[in-house]
Amino acid sequence: MTTTARATLQHEDDRVRVTRWDFLPQESTGRHVHEYDYVVVPVTDGRTDVITPDGTITPSELRAGESYARPAGGEHEVVNAGSAPLAFVEIELK
Repeated sequence: MTTTARATLQHEDDRVRVTRWDFLPQESTGRHVHEYDYVVVPVTDGRTDVITPDGTITPSELRAGESYARPAGGEHEVVNAGSAPLAFVEIELK
């Protein structure tokens, strides 16, 4: 069983929400849905598994300093699939 990663809301206003996620190996965000399009910016390199409600697992490689655009909607859970701590920032555009 995975434990829940720590999420820190760093900023929110009427246009944007910025959240930092810090994960140990096998920690999870828990299931959630983004209301708005968002961008993921890794702070550290790492591997994640994105898991949909039907159990589909999509592995991803994240590179520190890169940015990954993601669309709103689509319930999912993100798990740190690597062997090292992982951190990334989500910038949700309202």
